[in-house]
Amino acid sequence: MYVKFNPSALLPLGLLVSSVLSSPTFPQQQPLGQNDDLSAAIRIHSKKPAVDAESLAATIETENLLKRAKDLYTIAKISELDFGHPTRVIGSRGHVATVEYVKKVLSSLGGYYTLGEQTFPAVSGYIYESRLVIGDTVIPHRPMSLTPPTKNKEPVLAKVVAAANDGCSESDFGEDVKGAIALIERGNCSFGQKSENAGKAGAVAAVVYNNEPGSLSGTLGTPLDHHIATFGIAREDAKPILEQLKAGKEVDGSAYIDSEVNVIRTKNVIAQTVLGDPENCVMLGGHSDSVEEGPGINDDGSGSMTLLEVAVQLTKFSVNNCVRFAWWSGEEEGLLGSTWYAQHLTPEENKKIRLFMDYDMLASVNFAYQIYNATDAEGDPKGSEELRNFYIEGYKGLGVNYTFIPFDGRSDYVGFIEAGIPAGGVATGAEGIKTPEEVERFGGKAGEWYDPCYHQLCDDLTNLDATAWNVNARLVAKSVGKYAESFKGFPERTLESDEVKAERKKSAKKWKYRGSKLVM
Repeated sequence: MYVKFNPSALLPLGLLVSSVLSSPTFPQQQPLGQNDDLSAAIRIHSKKPAVDAESLAATIETENLLKRAKDLYTIAKISELDFGHPTRVIGSRGHVATVEYVKKVLSSLGGYYTLGEQTFPAVSGYIYESRLVIGDTVIPHRPMSLTPPTKNKEPVLAKVVAAANDGCSESDFGEDVKGAIALIERGNCSFGQKSENAGKAGAVAAVVYNNEPGSLSGTLGTPLDHHIATFGIAREDAKPILEQLKAGKEVDGSAYIDSEVNVIRTKNVIAQTVLGDPENCVMLGGHSDSVEEGPGINDDGSGSMTLLEVAVQLTKFSVNNCVRFAWWSGEEEGLLGSTWYAQHLTPEENKKIRLFMDYDMLASVNFAYQIYNATDAEGDPKGSEELRNFYIEGYKGLGVNYTFIPFDGRSDYVGFIEAGIPAGGVATGAEGIKTPEEVERFGGKAGEWYDPCYHQLCDDLTNLDATAWNVNARLVAKSVGKYAESFKGFPERTLESDEVKAERKKSAKKWKYRGSKLVM
């Protein structure tokens, strides 16, 4: 059962976090006193040896990564009080404790970083029950994430009316849609837009059917006033209904969704080195939250804890360019934290970020070493392809094979690409199916998910491949070391004029996904 988080019930949290922080992974450095100023920290850390890619990568040890994973799982178990199982979903005790853990580790590093929090509103939804009957057939379906309920959270009985086209225009819905269940084909625009247009026309529910084989699951995205209860169904299940409507037959239906959509407050954590040129920043991020269904030790404990371990090891060095780490909140709800951050950068602050590197799921047990395939030809911000090429050389240098995956909106790079900031990253795979060809290159099992516990309760300490994690953590360290040392040869960034910004937004990508959820 889903139970909303109660901040007043946090009394045991400090004790548990303190216990976790006493583990061997907690750095033994002493923090600067409250009265010590920034110049003192700069004097201390500037005497350290200069960072480079290989030296930083050499500090990464699998044992430290696994200990951090154990810390994170201990933290996720706090949520058992409310959810009955470990989780770090936003709004849970486990997520609050994750954020506190990251902050406490970073604040212990002798003033090497300045720390900041960015609190923002996040939309969170839950579906309790749903049912869809058309004619005399119970239709297999999946309610769209963030869907509102049917009226009064009761079944609505109505005729079924097919949208004239794809539902992307208000004109696709005629007068006959008022009071009806709208049947809409997937494609060309977001599910949220289809639901909104059907709602404006007076429909009582919307059913979006797939335009390719298989069931359909997606999200409506940011809630809008005219969104209505919206279902996703397979093309095969829609076909007989469409045939009856085309033949002029009247088809009745019953639609029911009991759901709630809430806005909560959650936070990103940002850490930036006190050393390095603040006008030229290396930025990287992972997400601190999990799905409600499980503890998220691979997704994205493997990425977020890699960032934390690299941040700790970086304190052994001085840097030429500033390094900015981010732990995003609300990724699983649709990339909320990273998008909020990127959208609220001033033009001047935007320009300071020379590149953004996304690290999400680095230790899948049936892994492939995957690089986001950013290219200049696809219109990705200048520098994204150079970053992709760095990862190619990085994997070669580590003696492993690699493959490419689409830049299709699956992770936290999206907000940065939309803001015109070069971005890229690596991963080891989620619910995608491993091919026989990939088995030849990476080992593992063909025909199975890269992460067989993706978004499930079993994404725990048993759901990590230590070899893949070590390889990727060293690559993350290399990426930080390389650009913290120098941006030589990397494209410069300039302030965009309003005209250039408008043109970029006009030609922006239409993302198929927003995080793990289909949006169109």
